[in-house]
Amino acid sequence: MSTHNLPAVDLATVRTLPELLRWRIALTPEAEAYREHEDGRGWIPWSWRRFGAHVARYAAALDTLAPARGARIAILLPNGVDAVTLDQAALARACVPLPMHALDNPLSIAYILADSGAELLVAQTEGQWRAIAGCGVLPATLRQVVIRERDGETPPSRGGPEILSLADWLARGDAAAPRPAPAAPEAEDLAALVYTSGTTGKPKGVMLTHHNVMANVKAVLARIAPRPDDVFLSFLPLSHTFERSAGYYLPIAAGAAVAFARSTQHLPEDLKAVRPTLLISVPRIYERVFTRLQTMLEPAPAKRRIFGWAQAVGWRRFCREQGLPVPGHVPAALDTLVWPLLRQRVGAPLQAQFGGRLRLAVSGGAALSAPIARCFIGLGLPIVQGYGMTESSPVISCNTPEDNDPATVGRPLDGVEVRIGENRELLVRGANVMRGYWNRPEDTARALEGGWLHTGDQAAIEGGRIRIVGRVKEIIVTATGEKIAPTDLEMAIVADPLFEQAWAFGDNRPFIGCIVVLAAGHWDKLARSLGLDPQDPQSLQTHAAREAALVRIRAATASFPHYAQPRAVWLSTDAWTIESTMITPTLKLKRNNLQARYGEQVEALYRR
Repeated sequence: MSTHNLPAVDLATVRTLPELLRWRIALTPEAEAYREHEDGRGWIPWSWRRFGAHVARYAAALDTLAPARGARIAILLPNGVDAVTLDQAALARACVPLPMHALDNPLSIAYILADSGAELLVAQTEGQWRAIAGCGVLPATLRQVVIRERDGETPPSRGGPEILSLADWLARGDAAAPRPAPAAPEAEDLAALVYTSGTTGKPKGVMLTHHNVMANVKAVLARIAPRPDDVFLSFLPLSHTFERSAGYYLPIAAGAAVAFARSTQHLPEDLKAVRPTLLISVPRIYERVFTRLQTMLEPAPAKRRIFGWAQAVGWRRFCREQGLPVPGHVPAALDTLVWPLLRQRVGAPLQAQFGGRLRLAVSGGAALSAPIARCFIGLGLPIVQGYGMTESSPVISCNTPEDNDPATVGRPLDGVEVRIGENRELLVRGANVMRGYWNRPEDTARALEGGWLHTGDQAAIEGGRIRIVGRVKEIIVTATGEKIAPTDLEMAIVADPLFEQAWAFGDNRPFIGCIVVLAAGHWDKLARSLGLDPQDPQSLQTHAAREAALVRIRAATASFPHYAQPRAVWLSTDAWTIESTMITPTLKLKRNNLQARYGEQVEALYRR
């Protein structure tokens, strides 16, 4: 076999994402690259060779549009082979992928299309396109819209972008005469324009170059060390840079396979079917499992005691292994003696919920609460917490199984510099840091002032590890001058299974208040115990219901200073969703939007 077209053996020489894919295909062409579920057929594998041919077909279809170098290609598809194929085709033609969240609201999508000047949009359904077009803010640059699932209800375009089905778009590329491929992208060309969802204000387009992304992928590969026999399960949206870099580009570098989950609703089933060895997740997934565990254990005191015992023993063993302070005074020999039985009785069933062969679970995107970390790590689930942001491609630091302090977000990656600036703000410098914000020079100058990325997070650096302590701007300052980090308070509240979501507030107010979303089953039980009708919305705002909720909130926040504990609460059963714009795609609260929605309720709490 000729070796003329084989890439360099050393990954260190790979500079761009198209080079990375070519390198992987040449190295392990028949190995499994992806796995996707098809109704009636089950899980269908894709080899690297087959995937490469699929990318070439999409690139040929893209050529028929003759996009300019650097053209923005908008991708509004759920996680799957088509989404990553389009991403790779755009990169191969030196275009800029514009990944968008498939569940984002139409107005936000229309804004991003207009702000970026996208030339092509590929969407999942015709209904999505009609909703976007109905917003009336589409850019003149948008020349073509490709729909994966057409329903025939959209009239032919008149003066607007051409509308095609995915099948017709690909057929057009198949029939076209081959065109000379444009020059490949350079390391400093843009590899993505990723819009930060933002907890306040309009989203900003983060410009990430091939050099940024490749530097981060290589550094994460050295830290996490995924193997060719690993299987990832992809369920975080590919519009999120955490999933793009760690759950998509990283497996290409490692030669690992990625299975695409059908949906978050199917996640429990898919975990058991795919049995991943490596999981990239956000804390909310672990919180949901934790809540289900608490619900199952609540009516079973004996099981609850065994569960607590197993967790305590496992946590002490973990602390000894990591050189962390060990709580209590139980002899290590006693823990060693009872652990095999407790692991079999409690740890193994928990791990089975994740497929039973998970060797590493990475949690990022938001802080993992201490109770959940102690529970899962204590029971043998290998969770490591990392930290990053879209502007840093995104990973800045990460723990490892051998060097894991869950109270921190680990040590900085190789090649990433960190220091503490004014107001304890964490500053970052390295090859992974963005070029800047799209068409926002003033925002770029502020974010990169002095050559350092200003993260907006307050941190401490202790023993080489980073510990996040709050947000520079997300600090509540009460009327009495007390300062409270709302995120920590909210995490403590939702550790109680009664509360699905919580928003704490109190800036310039005499005390802290909160609005909570109740878990349906737990609210039903609580309401009936109070003699209330759980189906009647008015029951939520009765004095009895609020006082019962406050009792549990005070218990959940007992470790906080008295001034940080909420003294008033408003109850709701309407979940905050991405579609309602109350939370970001990474499930962080959009505080300004919550304030706008609940302004009257907040005022009412302080009038009582």
